[in-house]
Amino acid sequence: MSALDAAPAGSVAPPVARGIGPWAQAWRRLARNPWAVVGASLLLLVGLLCALGPYVIPGFPDPESTNPANHNQGPSGAHWFGTDSLGRDCFARVLVGGQMSLLVGLVATFVSVFIGTLWGAVAGYYGGRLDEVMMRFVDFLYGIPYMFLVILITLMFEDKDRGNSLPIFAALGAVQWLSMARIVRGQVIGLRHQEFVLAARTAGASDARIIGRHILPNCVGPIVVYATLTVPAVILLESALSYLGLGVDLSWGRLVDEGVAVINGIQVDWWLLLFPSLFLAVTLLSLNLVGDALRDAVDPKTRR
Repeated sequence: MSALDAAPAGSVAPPVARGIGPWAQAWRRLARNPWAVVGASLLLLVGLLCALGPYVIPGFPDPESTNPANHNQGPSGAHWFGTDSLGRDCFARVLVGGQMSLLVGLVATFVSVFIGTLWGAVAGYYGGRLDEVMMRFVDFLYGIPYMFLVILITLMFEDKDRGNSLPIFAALGAVQWLSMARIVRGQVIGLRHQEFVLAARTAGASDARIIGRHILPNCVGPIVVYATLTVPAVILLESALSYLGLGVDLSWGRLVDEGVAVINGIQVDWWLLLFPSLFLAVTLLSLNLVGDALRDAVDPKTRR
């Protein structure tokens, strides 16, 4: 007697299990990771607050508006995060500074991912002498300390432009693509001799089409994971530059620098340091939690 004959009359056959794609499996593992949920929730909260707060909060003050009569006031109902030595509202400055810090992190990461992916794909696909020359250049840049190279690129701009975001985008994007190039190169070397690549080459596909349509789509996982982990590194590096006076005019790093400068043995305006540091720490922690969880989700070795 078959299983179908043994089933009672009127019963419904169980649904047939269908295969789940690798990206759907990765998404399920990511959604089941409690640390990923916590990190994504905190990151979404900070991002929405910085991006929309200045436009939706009623009576949002101008972050550059000075009022000497209200200088160095602690947190209150009128000024949630207190005021600085010029009477500027710290809550407004933290949110607007967060916009710039997040923008620097995202744009510089996009630039580094674009350059690193293109560089690593070309070096890994063609190999030989071209690969040797391209990767030795990467090794040369690796030998230069990141901070020294960023400061050097920043100083190449005129004094009037150093407070803008363009020098920071250029400097951070110019140094953060090196690791991405190595990661993509390793992935491409492992894929360039696969059967589907050989079949595309036999069918007459150009090298650009093979790289763009057949190889790079199979490298999306490592690229996305590394990009997620690059954003906090870029934000932290920008904060260090702002602390040295080489960053943008208003960012979390600049506010931390201003908070440290006013701490002395006579008067401690703790709110000037606490709130920008808190926002910066929560953002970096959230990005690292999401990046680690995403790395575990797309790694086949973590499947149970």
